[in-house]
Amino acid sequence: MYEEYWQLDRKPFESNADAHFYYPSESHQGAILKLRYAVENSSGCALITGAPGLGKTQVVQALLAQLPDNLTPCVNLVFPQMPADQLLDYIADELAGIPAKGKVNSIEESIRRIQSTLQANSEAGKKAVLVVDEAHLISEEGIFDTLRLLLNFDTTSQSKLALVLVGQAGILPILDRRPGLEERMVVKCMLRPLTEDETASYIQHRLSQAGGSSDIFEPEAIEAVFGITRGFPRKINRLCDLALLVGYAQELTTISAEHIESVSEELITVVPE
Repeated sequence: MYEEYWQLDRKPFESNADAHFYYPSESHQGAILKLRYAVENSSGCALITGAPGLGKTQVVQALLAQLPDNLTPCVNLVFPQMPADQLLDYIADELAGIPAKGKVNSIEESIRRIQSTLQANSEAGKKAVLVVDEAHLISEEGIFDTLRLLLNFDTTSQSKLALVLVGQAGILPILDRRPGLEERMVVKCMLRPLTEDETASYIQHRLSQAGGSSDIFEPEAIEAVFGITRGFPRKINRLCDLALLVGYAQELTTISAEHIESVSEELITVVPE
C-alpha cells in the first residue's frame, strides 16, 4: 500500500523470517557459526534458544541455506506436539521423501524405516538434518527420548544425522531433566537482542534490501525505535511497518521520533504486549 509512496520495491518490515532481509548481527552470526559446526562435524544435538521475536527461525533458515550439498535431506519439523508414533512416522516419511499417508505405522516400523533411510543416505556420502522448531512446546517428554534414539543410529565413525532443537528458554529445564539428550548436546546458542547500533543498521539494511533510502527514518526516530523495542527484531518490524503506513497516510517526507512515539502508543493500544 505504501511502497510506491516511499519508493520501495517491496515492504521492508513485513516478515523477519524472509531470508532476503537477513541481517547479520553479532549474536545471529555467532549462532550460525556454532550451529554449522555442530551440524557438519558431529553426531550430536545442537540447541538455539531465546525469547520470542529474536529471529531464531531466520537463523535456522540462513543456516540451512549455507549448508553444503551433502547435508541432505533437511527435515523441518514445525509442529512437534504429536504422539511419538505419529512423530516417528512423519520423520520417516519426510526423510524418505514420500507423501504422508493416512495410516500411522507402529513405532518399531517407523524406526526400521528411519534407520534404513539413514543408512542408505550415509552410504551415498550424505548426512540428514532434522530441525525441530518450537521444541519448548513438546508436552510429551517421551518425545525427547525418541529424538535421542535417532542419534543412537550412529554406530560407526560416520555421522548419519544432525539434530537441531529450536525453542524458547523454557526448553532448558526440560532438557535438564533428560540427561541422556543433554549429554548429546554439542552446542547451545542463546540469541540476544540487537544493540542500539545494530538496530540502526538493521533498519537501514531492510530499507536498502527493499530498494529504499536509508534516510526515511530520521536518526532520532531510530533511537526512539530502539528505546521502545529494546532491539527485538519482530517488534522493530511491527513498529517500523506501521510507521511507514501512517507516514504515507499523513503524507510525511520522513519519519521522526515524535511520529514513532505516536505510532507506538497506537500499536500498544491495538496489539497489547
